[in-house]
Amino acid sequence: MHQYYATISWNRGEQRFTDNRYSRAHEWQFDGGAVVPASSSELNVPLPMSVAANVDPEEALVASASSCHMLFFLSYAATRGFLVDSYRDAAYGVMEKNGEGKIAFTRIVLRPQIVFGGERQPGAEELETLHHESHASCFIANSLKADVIVEPA
Repeated sequence: MHQYYATISWNRGEQRFTDNRYSRAHEWQFDGGAVVPASSSELNVPLPMSVAANVDPEEALVASASSCHMLFFLSYAATRGFLVDSYRDAAYGVMEKNGEGKIAFTRIVLRPQIVFGGERQPGAEELETLHHESHASCFIANSLKADVIVEPA
């Protein structure tokens, strides 16, 4: 068993609060020392109560799914002797009403663009296997009810 920790901090400061027009800006602090400025999405709470430049939970979920897949992919590619020069994923998530009528992520689409170096290049079947194994191993994808779809470029 592994446990992971994050500290989420928000302070009212001088804001009135009871008028529901308070800032949703807050911080995520992680055990390694990283501090991430966070906020609600401006799609859920209008500006200026949200901070568009900060990471919102919805973006973080999509990024987590993408990052998890990428890390497994890189490991499996290295193990098989493929040299990955770069990996870029323009991932996105779709929130809509699910089958229970609740707003939820119904799918996350990963669209990795991978550049391989060296003479050994994976064929289409090998690339599909790498993505399949990465997806099956990804802790984040295994934890979600939404479909996580991989569409390699």
